[in-house]
Parts: sequence; C-alpha cells; structure tokens
Amino acid sequence: MAVETAPATPAWHDTTLDARARADALIAAMTLREKIAQLFGVWVGASDDGAEVAPYQNEMDPAADLEELLPHGLGQLTRPFGTAPVDPAIGALSLLRTQRRITAANRFGIPALAHEECLAGFAAWRATAYPVPLSWGATFNPGIVREMAAAIGRDMRAVGVHQGLAPVLDVVRDARWGRVEETIGEDPYLVGTVGTAYVQGLESTGIVATLKHFAGYSASRAGRNHAPVGMGPRERADVILPPFEMAVREGGVRSVMHAYTDTDGVPSAVDERLLTELLRDTWGFDGTVVADYFGIGFLKTLHGVAGSWADAAAAALAAGVDVELPTVKTFGEPLVEAVTAGRVPEALIDRALRRVLTQKAELGLLDPDWSPVPAVLADADLTDAAALRGTVDLDPAANRALAREIAEQAVVLLRNDGTLPLARPARIALIGPNAEAATAVLGCYAFPVHVGSQHPETPLGVELPTLRQALATEFEGSEIVTVRGADIDTTDTTGIAEAVATARGADVVVLALGDRAGLFGRGTSGEGCDVESLELPGVQQQLLDALLDSGTPVVVTLLAGRPYALGRAVDEAAAIVQAFFPGEEGTGAVAGVLSGRLNPSGRLPVSVPRRPGVQPSTYLAARLGEATDVSSTDPTPAYGFGHGLSYTTFAWSDLMAEAGQADTADEFRFALTVRNTGPRDGVEIVQLYLHDPVASVVQPVQRLIGYHRLPLAAGESRRITVTVPADLASFTGRDGRRIVEPGALELRFAASSTDHRLTAQVGLTGPVRPLDHTRRLHASFDAG
Repeated sequence: MAVETAPATPAWHDTTLDARARADALIAAMTLREKIAQLFGVWVGASDDGAEVAPYQNEMDPAADLEELLPHGLGQLTRPFGTAPVDPAIGALSLLRTQRRITAANRFGIPALAHEECLAGFAAWRATAYPVPLSWGATFNPGIVREMAAAIGRDMRAVGVHQGLAPVLDVVRDARWGRVEETIGEDPYLVGTVGTAYVQGLESTGIVATLKHFAGYSASRAGRNHAPVGMGPRERADVILPPFEMAVREGGVRSVMHAYTDTDGVPSAVDERLLTELLRDTWGFDGTVVADYFGIGFLKTLHGVAGSWADAAAAALAAGVDVELPTVKTFGEPLVEAVTAGRVPEALIDRALRRVLTQKAELGLLDPDWSPVPAVLADADLTDAAALRGTVDLDPAANRALAREIAEQAVVLLRNDGTLPLARPARIALIGPNAEAATAVLGCYAFPVHVGSQHPETPLGVELPTLRQALATEFEGSEIVTVRGADIDTTDTTGIAEAVATARGADVVVLALGDRAGLFGRGTSGEGCDVESLELPGVQQQLLDALLDSGTPVVVTLLAGRPYALGRAVDEAAAIVQAFFPGEEGTGAVAGVLSGRLNPSGRLPVSVPRRPGVQPSTYLAARLGEATDVSSTDPTPAYGFGHGLSYTTFAWSDLMAEAGQADTADEFRFALTVRNTGPRDGVEIVQLYLHDPVASVVQPVQRLIGYHRLPLAAGESRRITVTVPADLASFTGRDGRRIVEPGALELRFAASSTDHRLTAQVGLTGPVRPLDHTRRLHASFDAG
C-alpha cells in the first residue's frame, strides 16, 4: 500500500530560509507577466462601506482593470486610506477584503504591499495631523521626531499599511519653492539628523520608510516645481546628498524615491550613477527604489529622453528604479512586449523583482500563515461593517499630547521688545486672515487639506482649534475682538480700515498672517504653489503696515509654510512669533507663547529674509554670496538660520580646547559653560559652526556641524564637553573626492548662525586625507 506524503512546502514559504533565497525560489517559478506584475502599483481608494477597494480615476491615466491584472499578481496598493475620506475601521476592512481578493487571484498567493503618505502624520481621515517637517527642524530635537514617527508607524501598521512615503530630505535652496513646508530646513546636517530620526522611528514599527526626493529636487531653478536643476557635482555632494547618506547609514531605511527633476540634463529616474553606483554600490543600500508618482512616464512626456513608454520603463529599470508608482503605465503591457521582443533584458526584471520580493519576505507577506487581518480588526466581527464604524481611533489623547509637545518646541520667537509675554490685556484685537481659519495650522499633505478639501461635505475629522479659540482659552479674562482685515491672497483692501479702527481701541494687536496650504496653485504654500518673491501673500503686508501705524503694539503671528520678508515689522513690531504649520495642537502652542505659559525654544530651520527678492539665498553662502560693495542687492537676512529668542537669558563662558592642533585623522575636544542667567527655566540650543578660512575650493563662510538642545533651570549652569572629529571639516575637493585638508579652522559655538558666543581657533596638521562614506558624521555633546 502506497504511503501518502504531504506536499513539500514551496521554498518561498519556507521561513527557515533567508529572505533573498525565498525570493529567488519564487522568481524561478514565475512567468514574465507574474514577475512584472510585482513591479507596479495600482491607485485605489478604500470603500466607505467596507467593500473591496476601487481603482482611482486620476487625471494622468484611466483607472486600472483589476479583473485583468490580479490573476498575474500585484506589487503595491497606492493610498487606500489617503484617496478619499473613509472611516478608519471601514478602510481597514476594505483593505483586508482586497488583500484576500489579491491573494486568491494569483497562483502564489502573494499579497500587495500597501503604501500611504505620512509626511505630517498618517494621511488618513481622522488621523492625527502633526506639525509639518519645517516645524520638526525648528525643534532641533531629533528625539521627539523619532517618537512622533513611531506613533505614526504604529497607527499605519495597525490598519494594514506596510510603507510610508516619508521623510522628505530635500535641503532648501530657494524659499520660493512651494514645498519648503515639507522640508526640514536649509542646512544638510539639521535635515540629516532630524530626518534620520524620523526614519528610525517609522522603521522601528515595521513600516518601510521612503526617502524622498533623491536627489536635488529642492534645487530647481527659480524655485519652480519640477524645474531643471543646474547645480554642479560639488554642491550636490556636499549639500544635497549628506542627509540621504546619513539616513541610509544610520536609519535602516528600506526604500528610496527618485526625484522628478533632471540635474544638468540627466533625470534622476535614469541616473544610474545616482541610483545604483552611489546609492547601492557605495552606500550599501539594499532596499527598493520606487518612482515618484508618474515619474517614469515623465521621461517621455516632460523630459524627452524616452521615445516610448517601453523606452521609459527600460531606462528607469536599467538605472535602478524597481517599482512604478502610483499606478501601472510604463511597467505594464509596454514592458511585457519589450522584454518579449528582446529589447529589454529579462535580467533587469529579475534584479528589480528580487528586491521587491525580498522586502515582501522580510515583511512576512510570503509566510504561509500570513493573514490580511490587521491588528485593529483582530477581534472584530468582520461580517458586520456597520458595527465597526467609529471603533478605530487614529487621533488618541497620546497622539495629541505628542503633537502638542512638538508644536510647543517648534514655535520661534523672532522679535520681542518686551511686550511678550502679554500681561492680562483687557482688550485684544485679533486681526488677520488666519485668526479664525481652522486649517491654518496644516500643510498641504495633511489629510483635511490634501484630500478633505475635495470633499467639503465631509467633516475635517480632527479637532482644529482656531487661533481665536486658543486665545480665548489662554486669556480667559480678556475681551477678544476679531476682524479679518484681509484675505490670504486677494487684492481686496477694503477691510484694512476696520482693522485699524479695531486696533486703536485695543491694548494689543495679535496679527494672524501667513499661508493657506494647497496643491498646484490652490494655495499659497504647498506642492506646486511656488512664488515669484517672498512678499507676504495678497495684501497682508499692507495690512501689517497700516496696523503698525495705528499706535497700538502689534504682535505679528505667522502660521506659514515658508519664511517671508516682513518689511517694517522687523524693526517696528512689538513682537514676531513664527510657527511653521504647527499641526492640530498648534494654535494652543502659539497662545501659550504669547501668554508666557510656554517659554519659546524653537529656532529657525530656514533664514527669514529682510527683502523679498533676494532668493535664491541661504545661510550656506560663500563670501561672494554675502553682502558686498560691488552689488546693489543685499541678501543679509532679517533673522538668520538658528535664530530664536527666549523669555530667559543665557551666558556662555570658559571655552577651553584640549589642544589647539590635531591631525587630519584625529579630533578636537572642547569644554564650555552655559548658564541660565534669567528669571525662569528655559532651553538653549548650543549650535556649532565650522569656518574654514582657506580651502582648495570655495567653502560656505560657515556651516552647522553639530547642535545640542540644553534645558536649564533658572540660575542653573552646565559644563558641556564637545568632541569634534576632523572628518567634519571634510568637503569635496577639485577631483571629486571627499578630503580633509590641513590648515587653520575656526569653530564657532553659537546661539545662531548670526550670534556667535565663543570661538576657538584651531589647526589641522598632517597630510590631505581622503575620506569615504564610512567617515564620522557627528560631533558629540556631553552635558554631564
């Protein structure tokens, strides 16, 4: 009698094998169409009744036909929660049912990887809207950003999402660019450290973080979205690339998104030196490279480097792009036909597929016991969709508390003549277009703006106290009179007279100016909302000037996505408070700074210009980029990078260097004392800048190489020891190699780029030393 034996477990289901071996076994069993199906996504939206997701009809392409696609498999699901408002529990059910359909339809039972935006929180209805990345930069606190990212990741993972499209590691080069709000700032070290912390937090929850936009997107000419980039290789190497390198080396990131732009005629999507030689061969990245939405198709339609969809697909694959997003276009039938005809090697398909399937194996998506049921539905009755509605909370008290803490640390006090903190004024004139605008605290990728604005019939989904409401809570005994005065971006000045009259009858004016976030020209800040100058939008400057003439002290409060020139306010306003889209708890943070309940500790992650027409300009200027007597324009900022005031004072003293010289392979050690000399507890941000007076190539006059957030009680002093590796003095030399040169250096311990408190003159000795990607990246600060 024959003995029946159980069928052997397919190797790709064998969890005792490593992920790559499982991927290779699966690749060997797949047809060409099955292979290619894993290399693209389909843009879908979760159903609000719990049914399967529906393909999204976007303006670039017709909706995909799932009946035709799914028998071959599917690589990714694009934004099931972030396409339309859907109750989180119902969205999770819809995604679950879709995954069951996907796995049942393909012969290997491979689920799709679901991705979402998470730039300032999980971009889903009723999920916490955190401050935008520019506010993360203003905190100078990577630790709290790591904590926030972990909270975002937990929420995403709990409903069945696998990948998040964040963080943005673009370094601001021109503040006219609409996406400044999405960046962390204008300094590569600040961007790198804060962005890497975000990656670490997101990845700690099992969510795949995605670095974007690789590389150079923010350096577009004239600050225009998608415009060409004209920088040279040295600027790219020393300004644009370091944050990405840091996140790859230290963050454990598992995905990278190519940029839309071309640099010197080479689009990032076809730049093999960037996507393969540098990213993979040099830095050792082994994750997936995904396309920015429609970016591969743009090789044909916008860049003109591909004559057909198949040519575009082939060029991107060859360069190192693995996945087409957001939906299938060039990686569909055109690519199948090109491989079949021998025009594209199948080895390129296999290379990309190996990365995709390895990642799916690491995520558990190839395990034999994988279940599509997410954590939030683990104990739910999946047959009763109606009973699930409202059972998943993506904005719990803990999230709001974290959002509040970040917002409070991010508010920057730019100017104060002593008016702040406000004593209990009897009458406050709250004036301006952002006085009663609930969404004035949100950036363009926050769900209520990004998606909710297209569904005005749907509630915002999260509580967004207006500035008026926050002030009413903060100043309980004060009368608050609110006048709009002007709109964000219209030319109507008829409301200014009423605003001035209201100001004259008040003890103080709180003037709420700034931006309205939007997309592609529907706002004053956000993707595609670029500007020609850094004037306040609309007639806000006229309103500001009129109120400065009213005779009543004016406290300018900015809820904005970029820095603006503020004209006379720099010298005449009683105070200026800057908040970069501080999220759902942002108005309370601003009100707390105005009252003095909070001692401001935010610092500028971008310079505030004195004049509106000096862009492109950042603090990372060479000597000829600063004010000179041979040009009639002066780019000197009103408030420099790193600036921020406090309600207490700090004294810096007793700087000592262990040695005045060090070898180019060694390090310097310093000690200094910082004392809180004021009447209340506060936080000082100790910033360290490097000045290299003589180098073989032109250097910025100064650049940030380290910082430390230092809380001090009133009267408290701390002795800080700082170790500075010589590697931090490195730069890209004339031959394209990174080097450390011997010579004199100046290390500036500073409260900002314009406020140097203590300076050490030191020297590097020994030979010119070449460095690679294994160099040391950080100074260390020990505050005892």
